[in-house]
Amino acid sequence: MNKWKNLLIAISSNRIWFITFMCLDLFFIFLAWLAYPEYFTSYVALIIFVSLAALTIPITISIKKSNKADVVFHSFLLEPDDTNEYLLCEIVPALLRPYVRELGQHLRTQQEYVNEQKIKISDYEQYIENWAHEIKKPLSLMTLLLDNRKNEMSPLVHTRMLYVRDHARQDVEQILYFSRLGAVHKDYYFEPLSILRTCREAVEDNVTLLEEAGFSIEFLGNEYQIISDKKGLMFILGQIISNSVKYAEKKSSPFLQFSINEASQSEEIILSINDNGMSIPISDLPFVFDKGFTGDTGSYLSRSTGMGLYLVQKMANDLTIKVEIQTNSYGGTTVTLTFPKVERPFFREV
Repeated sequence: MNKWKNLLIAISSNRIWFITFMCLDLFFIFLAWLAYPEYFTSYVALIIFVSLAALTIPITISIKKSNKADVVFHSFLLEPDDTNEYLLCEIVPALLRPYVRELGQHLRTQQEYVNEQKIKISDYEQYIENWAHEIKKPLSLMTLLLDNRKNEMSPLVHTRMLYVRDHARQDVEQILYFSRLGAVHKDYYFEPLSILRTCREAVEDNVTLLEEAGFSIEFLGNEYQIISDKKGLMFILGQIISNSVKYAEKKSSPFLQFSINEASQSEEIILSINDNGMSIPISDLPFVFDKGFTGDTGSYLSRSTGMGLYLVQKMANDLTIKVEIQTNSYGGTTVTLTFPKVERPFFREV
């Protein structure tokens, strides 16, 4: 296919010679018809053969030159250094060489700028990651003080301080997992997990936030085992719980329901997490997993950063979990996590 394409390109680039040869052939054919009508057919065949043979040489040279130019040009685009610029100038017509040198200078300038920006972004990411790790120290100290000095403060102050600590911890976790998701090598550890037990642990980790918002928790369905990375799954559940707390309706009694069942045909494990908070507008549903998307609800409350569900989707993709979200008819939202079927012989007791 490429050979025919190169042939057509060569013919198109040398069409002036084809037209010239055709005109000359017609002229000589006319002369042959006038001078030697009895040998007219033989002369026509001879003229056409000589013309095609004469055109084969420039076409072959043109195709080889085009292939070489293609290789050199792509090398120049990938690495616009002086060597590749010189090689490209040797191939192109002299009229185009000043433009090649100008293009090379422009590409090198842009490449230097891109490299500088990459270094700045890398340094900034490293600074944020280091900050996220360092902020864990005062959070740990805060936890220690809240545990040891609990009797020295009022229950209300103690509860509010736990609430603030858990909020700060979630924000730090978002930063760390955002960095982790962008890493080349990810240290996921897939193991058998009891999904209902894992949900209870996620609720326990966020109990301060849930109690402060007055949530009632309900678990439905039987226990099932899945294969997943526990830290990653706990992060996903924590973000979903955090969203439910964030968008809980103040006038109602908020609830969070974890419902677990197994699909009859595919044997996939389906975890549905329901709440009765603020509903997501239907027009926003296709975009809730986009990075930075806040939508009408987030903009109205000025609470959303548009990162929570984006990180949930990224983590879920890494763990081969299908995530879906929909608005409930009675209000609130339902987040569905679908875990793939895993052959039973791989399970062990957890």
